[in-house]
Amino acid sequence: MLRRWLDRIYLAAGALGAGFIVLICVLMVAQSIMRELGLRTGAINDIVAWFCAAAAFMAMAHAFKHGDFVRVTLILEKLPPRRCRQLETVALSIGAVAVGYLMWAACSYTYESWEFNDISQGLLPMPLWIPQLSFALGSILLWVAVVDELIIVLRGGVPTFVRAVEERHAKGDFSSDI
Repeated sequence: MLRRWLDRIYLAAGALGAGFIVLICVLMVAQSIMRELGLRTGAINDIVAWFCAAAAFMAMAHAFKHGDFVRVTLILEKLPPRRCRQLETVALSIGAVAVGYLMWAACSYTYESWEFNDISQGLLPMPLWIPQLSFALGSILLWVAVVDELIIVLRGGVPTFVRAVEERHAKGDFSSDI
């Protein structure tokens, strides 16, 4: 049940990241049309910048779980399964600590922006904690995903991202290897 719940959260975060990309496209097209009509479009740049960050951070957990992060597997492919699992454990442990620090910093930064009522400096004055929230939430989800994978490996399972890549390869899809 927990597995299904986590997978749905990762999928929803990925969909939210994709939604921000669609919004970026819509805003960029709208900005082009508005310029042709002689309308001011300055604040759109601020919104697009925030949406770019939101798209990246909200999609990270989903991308990680589906094997879409860059991984150097040249050594892992040549090792016996036991040694490979040991290296996966070390890598995921280091990743959990690094992403844990990122998560802590992102949440602290967002909280401080809320606490001090920081307002954006661009053409659209907005409390900075609002766009920064995607950074904090995305980093939390990525940390959960990394710890999730670490637990899978510690229990003797194959990492989800490895299975996802193997499934793509079995279907003849090697596009992620380029």
